Formats: sequence, structure tokens, C-alpha cells
Amino acid sequence: MKITTRAALWGARRMAKHKLKKNRGKLLAVAGGVGAAIAAGLVVRRLTMADLRGEVALITGGSRGLGFLLAREFARQGCRVTICARDGAELERARVDLERQGIDVLAVQCDVTDQSQVESLVQKTKARFGRVDILVNNAGTIQVGPIESMTAQDFENAMRVMFWGMLYPTLAVLPDMLERRSGRIVNITSIGGKVSMPHLLPYGCAKFAAVGLSEGLRAELKGEGIRVTTIVPGLMRTGSFLNAFFKGRQEKEFRWFSLGAALPFISMDAKRAARQIVAATRRGEAERILSLPATMLALFHGRFPGLTADLLGWANRLLLPEAEGGRPEQVRGMDVRQRARGSVYRAFTRMGLSAAEKLNQYPGPVAA
Repeated sequence: MKITTRAALWGARRMAKHKLKKNRGKLLAVAGGVGAAIAAGLVVRRLTMADLRGEVALITGGSRGLGFLLAREFARQGCRVTICARDGAELERARVDLERQGIDVLAVQCDVTDQSQVESLVQKTKARFGRVDILVNNAGTIQVGPIESMTAQDFENAMRVMFWGMLYPTLAVLPDMLERRSGRIVNITSIGGKVSMPHLLPYGCAKFAAVGLSEGLRAELKGEGIRVTTIVPGLMRTGSFLNAFFKGRQEKEFRWFSLGAALPFISMDAKRAARQIVAATRRGEAERILSLPATMLALFHGRFPGLTADLLGWANRLLLPEAEGGRPEQVRGMDVRQRARGSVYRAFTRMGLSAAEKLNQYPGPVAA
């Protein structure tokens, strides 16, 4: 009986090897075909990048940071540009800077959480340039601190800026885009909209909603000639930590957040991020995750969501400031920085502060 079984196994193994050898050429041909298809797809993507010359780009939150860089980058592609922000003085500085570079720019003071102001923004853009071809929903706010220091109002404020502040401009430009059967909507979300981070809960909840809106818009508008692109940045060196708001043990919260947003290898150069966003817009990509750490985190979380949450839980307990002894009021990062001393810390955040100076982060708005 054992001899028969062994003979049968030997015969089956020999037959399998024969079939594998016989089909090896076919398998190699298939693999080669897949590789060629991928290569051809990359070439086609490069060749089918849209020409944006003469188009009109409206960028919310365009007075500083990433939005300011995007205004410059879209202008380099030949676009006429509208930027908006809540702070009038900050907006005027950005307009003057952009015009010095020869950019045809319209600056409109606007609070994106107010639908009537957003509709007026779009009308003013159309009065100046005739239409809106590209909408970049970039406006955002960041609040850092433990859940014990957050209130329901903090979550509402985050949703107003980063969800409703994305929806209102979209609804305002959509009728004309649908009528023309053309247009591009670019939504700047965050890796925080893929993986919920401790001490960033209001921000993360709003960004999750923004990702859901953006992906749904892509699916619904695909057949209408409108391309929706979801941008998922990781940490970027824009100096935004100076205009973030901190609760709890404010100095400690500021230290960990500012270091993450300033150190190389962890954070991404903002100019490179802006170039990638414009390239993704030209190609009409569905999604672009910015930075290797953000890409790896999104992939790991997609495969092991429970483990990711547990690891972040350990990081919260071991690395992030405890809630006890914290303050309930929020303070802007620029003010907290005055208390953050230490030559080593200042050396590590030098790149972030340099970016802040170049990207109009000073003095920044007074209120959240």
C-alpha cells in the first residue's frame, strides 16, 4: 500500500513538473506582456498629461503654505489663478508676492465655512477670468491635543473647515463644469484621512469625511467629463505647525508635532509635493499619496488595520504627552514656540522654520 502511494505521488510530481516546463514559456510570455503593459501605461500617462495653459485655477487656503506653493506651480503651467483666505492682510502679502513673479492672480477674502461667501468667491473669479477650470480644495486647520482636552465644538470647527469648506466650493463650481462637461476638482486631504492618529482626532475625523466625499465625487462625475483627484499628503515641510493650535500640555504637544513636520525623511519637501499635485492634476489621477512614509503607512493599515491601531496606541502611551496637567484652552503654535527652548530642538526644526518664512506663515491669522 505504501509503495503504491509513493508511486502515485512520484507520478503526480513528475506530471506537474512536465506541465510546468511545458507552460513555462507561456508564463514568461504572460509576465512579459504584463510588464510591457505596465511600461506602456506609464508612457501613455506621461504622454497624455493635459496642457493647462490658459486655464483658471481657484485655490482655497492659497495665501500661505502648500496653497501658496500650488498657486505658483499652477501659474508655471500657464494658469490664471484665484486664491482665497480668511485673513485679509495675509492674503494681500501673498497677492503682492505672486504678482511680483508675473502671475495673473485674483485674491479674494473668503471664509470657506460660509456658503454665501464661497458663492461670491466663485462669481468674482468668473467676473475676472470667465470661468473656473480647476478647483483646488486646500483650506484646512490643525488642532493638536489629547481627546480629554477636546470638545464637541472642536470637532464641529474641524468639520466646517475641512468638510463643508470642501463641499461648498465644489457645489459652487459644479453646475458650470457639468454644463461644459469639463473641469478638474483636486481635493487636498491627508494621510490622517486614511489612518486616524492619536492627538489629532478632530482633524482626522474631518479628513476621513473629506476622503469619502472626494472618492464619491470621482465615481459619480467620471462620466460627466469632470476629473476628481484625491491628494493624500503625509507630513510636509510648510511651516504649518506655527499656525496649528495646541491643547493639553501645549509645549510638549508642540514639540512632537513640529519635529515631525520639520525633519527630513519623515516630512516631505513642500515644493516637491506641489509639483506632484500639479502632475496628478494634469493626468487626472484618482489618487496620489505623497511621501514614502505616508504610502507605507496607508498600505500597512489597509492590510493590518487592527495591528496599526494597536501600534498607534502604544505610541500614544509611550511617546505622546499625557493628558493630565494639560490646559483646556487652545494656543497657536507661533505663541507656544516662544516657550519651546533648547538649541538641539531649534536645530532640528530649522528646516521647518525656513519653510515657514518662505511660505508666508508669518504672522498668520489670529483665530482658528
